[in-house]
Amino acid sequence: MSAPAKRSVTIGGHRTSVSLEDAFWRELRGIAKMRGQTAAALIAAIDAKRPAEVGLATALRLYVLSELLKRLR
Repeated sequence: MSAPAKRSVTIGGHRTSVSLEDAFWRELRGIAKMRGQTAAALIAAIDAKRPAEVGLATALRLYVLSELLKRLR
């Protein structure tokens, strides 16, 4: 287990910080690599689809969870 790590990302030309645990950062990078895109591009795509009332960190965690569950099915 690790404490959340804050990283800066650029979304739509704007810098923002997101705090996620290392396991989520690793999975996000791995998913992006499998899709042939950068982690920043994947994060931007997730951000564009999330409802306004859902925070970006929550949306990223839920996305990673969803992708991992798909692999198990």
